[in-house]
Amino acid sequence: MRAILSGMLALMAMVLAGSCGTAAQDAVASQARPNIVLLLVEDLSPRIGAFGDPVARTPVLDQMAREGVRYTHVFASAGVCAPSRAALITGMHQASIGAQHMRTSAYKWADGSGRVGYEAVPPSFVKAFPELLRAAGYYTINNSKTDYQFGNPFTVWDENGVEASWTNRPKDTPFFAMYSQMPTHESGLFTPESLAAGMPSAIPAAEALEKRRAALPHRTRPEEVVVPSYYPDTPTVRADIARQYDNVQLMDAWVGERLDELKREGVLDNTIVIWASDHGDGFPRAKRSLYDSGMQAPMIVRFPDGRRAGQVDERMISFVDLAPTILAMAGVTAPSHMQGVNAFGADGDKQDRVFAARDRLDEWQDLSRAVRTRDFKYIRNEYPDAPLYLKLAYRENVPMMAELRRLLEAGKLSLLQASYFQTPRPVEELYDLRTDPDEVHNLASDPAFASVRADLSEALSAWRSRIRDPGKMPEDQMVKAAWGGETQPQTAKPSMRVSPGPLGVGAIRLVSATEGASIGYRFGDDVRWTLYTGPFYALPGKRIEAKAVRYGFAESDVLAGRIGD
Repeated sequence: MRAILSGMLALMAMVLAGSCGTAAQDAVASQARPNIVLLLVEDLSPRIGAFGDPVARTPVLDQMAREGVRYTHVFASAGVCAPSRAALITGMHQASIGAQHMRTSAYKWADGSGRVGYEAVPPSFVKAFPELLRAAGYYTINNSKTDYQFGNPFTVWDENGVEASWTNRPKDTPFFAMYSQMPTHESGLFTPESLAAGMPSAIPAAEALEKRRAALPHRTRPEEVVVPSYYPDTPTVRADIARQYDNVQLMDAWVGERLDELKREGVLDNTIVIWASDHGDGFPRAKRSLYDSGMQAPMIVRFPDGRRAGQVDERMISFVDLAPTILAMAGVTAPSHMQGVNAFGADGDKQDRVFAARDRLDEWQDLSRAVRTRDFKYIRNEYPDAPLYLKLAYRENVPMMAELRRLLEAGKLSLLQASYFQTPRPVEELYDLRTDPDEVHNLASDPAFASVRADLSEALSAWRSRIRDPGKMPEDQMVKAAWGGETQPQTAKPSMRVSPGPLGVGAIRLVSATEGASIGYRFGDDVRWTLYTGPFYALPGKRIEAKAVRYGFAESDVLAGRIGD
């Protein structure tokens, strides 16, 4: 009798609190699980002291590396942010979910309609991993970049935006927090002078960033930096590289602020902190390329129990692995459709190659695919008549870019440096990374490496078939096929079913007719939407709102009413 009474009281407490989830969800949330923080910075190769860079001044990250694990073979699935972030957030290669082109919201339709933009439509079963964490009882916040290519589904985050904070979570609820930070982004290389002709509206931001760099106690001297052989060694090039090292200092201080906040709030000892960049450097021949300069992303993981502190891990990790890996950290089983693996599990131990892709970049069509092993990189270029350099209006604001074009016109670039602009590109590229880490000596036609080329070519083709890569399918056609017509579909408004429950309360079920739709609901004057994960209880007469979204579809209309009406 006492057990029955206890259960009834617990049920009433849940109902009177507004029923923020199912009983199963609440039980999971009550278990002690680690908080997880992902600090994802922009456009940065391993220019970190702890990764062996002698120029970098990164005391915070160096200390984090001493307390955590450095991962030296982490690779983005694209050398540019939006496709890379689409893969990261879903655990799916961007080409398999229609998110491979940069950027979907800026696409100019080729059907003569004058339309601009679309949202990619992943398969109905695909969910962003933070939504899966929410369903398992985690409080999720994003502060504040999204850039997933399929819109910004309201069900992914409890809070999303510059004011989002994990400190707003209910007591004793584990949290996942994702932060992005901009100084190391390609735009951090812009100067007021380089912006004057291209993007004058961005000059105030460039001036503000320069003031922050000027306040640093130690500025990087251009004569300190190393200039790769594929760049000309000029004052402009050295100044750009030095500017990036100063931006890295600002980023390092920001990481310190995030760690200090966790410590000040008393949660650092139960928080896994992951620091990584979203792809490689923002320089020409790096960002947007499939070379390691554009794909390789440094990563440090600090575990609260101090495991493996100070160690270096060389296992091969792709960005599609981050979603199942983070889910595993939280004790959540990753869905079987995810193409990534738990990087720290048995499958991660066995992984010996990663894959990447380059597709349309802003207004320029392209298609290249790559596979990387520990020792070799193989790239297949399907538009060889397009140069590696594409005249992207945004990139032209980098001072180095004008310098490269000026020296090209003057005939003062070396053959290697000029190859960035020249066509045709080789259809196949093969690099021995053991002897050629800068990927400047193409071995694809070398008979000594014929078996390596054939093996990697076959592996790349098999991967493309496995993920159902749409390849050269016209973008208009791809989008219309995903939409099932000419316009973006709207998610069906959820319907509400109320069944009699114990103690006079109703058991609420929410359903949307749109396959794969996620549903959120809220009571009374609540501002935030609760993710619907299954039936919940509510008192008759309580005001409720609900809406739904299928990723890539427009949100549904809002269902509004009172329980029992």
